Amino acid sequence: MTVTRFAPSPTGYMHIGNLRTALYSYLISKHDGGKFILRIEDTDRERLVEGATDVIKSTLAITGLKYDEGPDVGGEHGPYVQSERKEIYMEYAKKLVDLGYAYYCFCTKERLEALHEEDAVGGYDRHCRNLTKEEVEANLKAGLPFVIRQKMPLEGVTSYHDEVFGDISMNNEELQDQILMKADGYPTYNFCHVVDDYLMGVTHVVRGSEYLTSTPKYVLLYDAFGWERPTYVHLPLLMGKDAEGNISKLSKRHGAVSFQDLVADGYLPEAVLNYIALLGWCPKNSETEFFTLPELEAAFTIDGVSKSPSVFDFEKLLWFNGEYIHKMTDEDFSKAVEKFIKVEIPANINRQKMLSLLKTRISKLSEIDEKKDFFITLPEYEKELFLNKKNKIADFEIVKTVLGEAKEILEGVESFDNDTLFAALMPIAEKLAIKTGTLMWCVRIAVSGMSATPGGATEIMEVIGKDESLKRIDKALAKLA
Repeated sequence: MTVTRFAPSPTGYMHIGNLRTALYSYLISKHDGGKFILRIEDTDRERLVEGATDVIKSTLAITGLKYDEGPDVGGEHGPYVQSERKEIYMEYAKKLVDLGYAYYCFCTKERLEALHEEDAVGGYDRHCRNLTKEEVEANLKAGLPFVIRQKMPLEGVTSYHDEVFGDISMNNEELQDQILMKADGYPTYNFCHVVDDYLMGVTHVVRGSEYLTSTPKYVLLYDAFGWERPTYVHLPLLMGKDAEGNISKLSKRHGAVSFQDLVADGYLPEAVLNYIALLGWCPKNSETEFFTLPELEAAFTIDGVSKSPSVFDFEKLLWFNGEYIHKMTDEDFSKAVEKFIKVEIPANINRQKMLSLLKTRISKLSEIDEKKDFFITLPEYEKELFLNKKNKIADFEIVKTVLGEAKEILEGVESFDNDTLFAALMPIAEKLAIKTGTLMWCVRIAVSGMSATPGGATEIMEVIGKDESLKRIDKALAKLA
């Protein structure tokens, strides 16, 4: 059975790159009917951010990435928070010492700092690597602080296979004797994730390509314990594009790069997830870019993952999000957009009709107030806006005539719905021998003050109501007088 895990550190917000890693891990397991585990890697105590674990869990819940084992869910391999597994790591680290693949290091902080000043590369000189058993025992008995370091081979090559990048090799002489257990008794990421992945039965390790050159150290740990190596799936880099078109690693300078910020800005979780799925993965035998989560589970395969960096394009995401919004039911849209409406909607406004019209004209929910402004308050406009070559309106006389006729008819209309209004105004075109487009252009400019609007003249009037419609037409006639 395929078992994957998402193992973030609770050090802040949920970065888009982290969410993509979680998504791909989830899809790889679910495509094969496997298991997806959430593990919180909180052993770097200095970088912990209060509430970050809740952000991680809520993000997975919102996006539908349900984990089979993890905090709050439980499972046979718990606990799932690394700080609660401290004793496990020390046990395995000492076992590694006994096997001859790790050693106690008693170097003081001062010695290491001096060493770093002497060596710009900052590598450890393996000072404690060959201490005798008696020296080690004496130091431990004396209570000297220590770390446990991995004893790297000094020659030869370590290789492993990655499902995306192929065979990766590194000369062992380039590998540092990394710290496995810190002086505070906590493990480093380099050690604890290997132990946890083995104990939790993880078969596929999915993470960013920045770990490609670190993985030789990890496979040496698997080999030292005599454990079977997992399948490695390293994901391509996520890049961002700035205003000048320059491409670099995705960061805050490119815009909102956290899932929370995107949702707060009016992006739909399902649109974000769909777009992220395509950042490094190409579906086979599919002509669509739009996938629900179950459809992604069915379509996703590792051989569709690219090794080339992917560019997070905010314009493409905005288009994606707009498409998702436009496909929503009016009811779902009304619920989703509610919290983004900051300016109160007057009682005369037909709220349901207004939202229905705006749904097709916004690309993210946060645009709602700006887009609905003209319904609530008629914007200032110049009378030249009425002139229109396409509709053969070259002077203001025809506009005044149309609006005069329209006002007279509208004053007698009782039901201010779109169909009734359209039927009532149509005879004006025949009477004045003008096209319907000319008629509706004049009325729409009068009631909206804008050349481009969501909905036509009669739909706008249905939203703002009879009194406001007539008031705006009077204003237009005064402007034209």
